[in-house]
Amino acid sequence: MRTSPSVVLAGLALALLSSACADPATDRVALVGAPSPSSSTTMPPEPGHRTTGPAVHHPYPPATSLADPMATGAPLAPTGEPRFFVSAGAPVARFPRDSKTAGQTPVKPAVHDAETGEFVADVPLPPGVESSWHLVAAARDNRTFAIAGWTGRRDPAIVFFLVRLGEDGRPGEPVAVTQTGPDELRLIYDLALSADGTRLAYATPLLGGGAKISVLDVATGRRRDWTTKTHSMVSGLSWAPDGRSLAYVTGGRAIAVLDLTRAGTVLEGATSRTVMNAEGVRLIESVAHTPDGAALIYAAGHTVERVAVSGGPARVLARPELPPGASLSLRFSVEGTGEHLLYVHGGRAHRVTLADGTATSVPIAPQKGEPPRAAW
Repeated sequence: MRTSPSVVLAGLALALLSSACADPATDRVALVGAPSPSSSTTMPPEPGHRTTGPAVHHPYPPATSLADPMATGAPLAPTGEPRFFVSAGAPVARFPRDSKTAGQTPVKPAVHDAETGEFVADVPLPPGVESSWHLVAAARDNRTFAIAGWTGRRDPAIVFFLVRLGEDGRPGEPVAVTQTGPDELRLIYDLALSADGTRLAYATPLLGGGAKISVLDVATGRRRDWTTKTHSMVSGLSWAPDGRSLAYVTGGRAIAVLDLTRAGTVLEGATSRTVMNAEGVRLIESVAHTPDGAALIYAAGHTVERVAVSGGPARVLARPELPPGASLSLRFSVEGTGEHLLYVHGGRAHRVTLADGTATSVPIAPQKGEPPRAAW
């Protein structure tokens, strides 16, 4: 089934609205030692996100060709403090003169120096891919990255490819991930690369309602899906370091754990626990495991917190001071040592040291459209 350019544009707009925001002139982070309120063990309701009415129709049944979705190979080891980060924007919508139909200007992903923010190199795109598509994920070695690509207006779809950086930060040739089964990829909420670099996890909405999490073997293209009819948005994907589970967020409200050893294709049935629920209007967008896998780092609204995977009280790590009108959520990337957090806004990359909450920022090359997302 083909989707019209207007639908693609609407999907792009929805994804762009979820990008993280911060003040480009602000590097102040308040470190708070007091614990936040204890987490709950029940999944909260999602007003406006529940699917009601007749059964949801999906164009394809859940994929089950990947018999073992776990990623238990040797992890790609951290190489110390990150030296690089990769940014990925979305195609920029433009309206030609006297036209009511928008076109898209392609955007290439780019490598930046982590200390200065300076441009290092464009990331090459595989054949058939015209632009990056606003999602990038990193393995813990600061050299291996997974990127979402856009195939263009004539045959719009989202695909994935891997790239590895050399010691000088220069990217090698991209390696396309070719799926063996069909999937309708027009909008993707999140993307995560396993610690061993062998599996991609991504979250998408489903036609007619609901959402799904997919795990994709990057070598074979085989896939395993878990679907939900209860939640229309799933995000915040994070691989456990041992590759046996995935943390995820439902509706921006609750963090849960998908047990990859469980059988079945229903997300709720394969979920081993709910770790915590957000309170008030604090939305959760990004989640990252600590290197030992025992805890999760997340941002509830603009407050960076840490909670044990087993649940319990959350501890506040930092509160970035964001400007009025900023996004209600914060999208970030935590590098392989688990010591530093990165987010991008307003032409600057902001780095937070999680041990003491100190922050710095560096300028990055300006791009048209929304700020890119970044990973290291």
